[in-house]
Amino acid sequence: MKKLFGTDGIRGEANEWPITPEVALRVGRAVARVLSNGSGEKKKVVIGKDTRLSGYMLETALTSGLVSEGARVLLTGPLPTPAVAHLTQSMACDAGIMLTASHNPFQDNGIKIFGPDGYKLNDELEEEIEKLILAERLDDAGADKQLGKAYRIDDATGRYIEFAKNAIGSRSLKGLKIVVDCAHGASYFVGPLIFEELGAEVIKCNVSPDGRNINADCGALYPEKTAALVVENGADLGVCFDGDADRVIFIDANGEIVSGDRVLCLCAIALKQAGKLKQDTLVATVMSNLGLRDGLDKQGIKLETTGVGDRLVIERMREKGFSLGGENSGHIIFADSATTGDGIMSALHVLGIMKSSGKPLAELAACMEEYPQGLHGLKVKEKPPIEEVPELKACIDDAEKLLGDKGRILVRYSGTEKKIRVLVEAQDAGLAKQVAEKICGAVKQTIGA
Repeated sequence: MKKLFGTDGIRGEANEWPITPEVALRVGRAVARVLSNGSGEKKKVVIGKDTRLSGYMLETALTSGLVSEGARVLLTGPLPTPAVAHLTQSMACDAGIMLTASHNPFQDNGIKIFGPDGYKLNDELEEEIEKLILAERLDDAGADKQLGKAYRIDDATGRYIEFAKNAIGSRSLKGLKIVVDCAHGASYFVGPLIFEELGAEVIKCNVSPDGRNINADCGALYPEKTAALVVENGADLGVCFDGDADRVIFIDANGEIVSGDRVLCLCAIALKQAGKLKQDTLVATVMSNLGLRDGLDKQGIKLETTGVGDRLVIERMREKGFSLGGENSGHIIFADSATTGDGIMSALHVLGIMKSSGKPLAELAACMEEYPQGLHGLKVKEKPPIEEVPELKACIDDAEKLLGDKGRILVRYSGTEKKIRVLVEAQDAGLAKQVAEKICGAVKQTIGA
């Protein structure tokens, strides 16, 4: 079992294990050895970061580890995660590393690693890298005797701007007014600029990072203030990015927050109408609302579901050749354009759909009806398999029979805490509440803390 890598790289509080300069240096050395192109040429690795204060510490340590193994290091400075994934591929790098803790507060940081194809690493490669990081001593026999060198990529921002604009054919956005909330994060400069270059009128907010204010009451987790700005300024749309801009939350012209499921649904319909939705299928996770399934079904679109995490969505898309997938949390993957979730690119696609259809976001988002949903988190003493807790298993089985195809139940343990999450959906809100109360009661009586 991996000790360092979680569902999205290595993450934790900065200056505490494993987010320390010592670990970062070893990550650099390990990445250089494991992700070599095997040609005998100098290894090349691009490093990007969000705006956290601890990014300086980790960037320097990573660079030291990489150059000690003979690698050429390309430093981009603050840039969205999808930009680093793109540069890794387009600049023929052996690896890309992004320093970010996404939507977490500034005290945290993390290390995301991309392979030469711009995709996140698979479990096997992460385990190989982790083994080297945790080794008592790195075998010097594997080291490159010729030191590498680090360079700043002055045009990294420009490269990503053109890449993102090309995703919608550099379509004009003239006539659209947009409120852009950058969460004082990685998109603070490049995000508003892309929309402005395409002709949109941009009202930007939370674009003054100081190393400590990233995600602080702003961005994708706190869209309410941006919603008020949309109404106040008569804007057509609001977009809120998280700290590394790989996901986005949308707000319509009425100031209403649009769920990620609704955005996925309207994008799938638009792609199908354009003949670009491969196999007429959308990939989402088990956390998506049942209303998404029903809304897609009316349009002749199939839904494939995976476990929680954008990496699992991407793996299914690659495995079966699908073109669109994502999570209700705001990760959207347009596989024909990018290798990972991209908040800015997702916003561009939605804006393009609004322009081509002539419809406001609220009308487009009415493509599905969401089932009433309740999500409960309960503390537990331990986390045994649910099948081994007879009373709880029986309660869930009875509830599933009661709901039939008019609802669903998802009960799963948290991956990081001693908690169990109970999700209940049903067309009847009262029934959903009743079922949730019974299951939560069974949890408390059996394994509740």
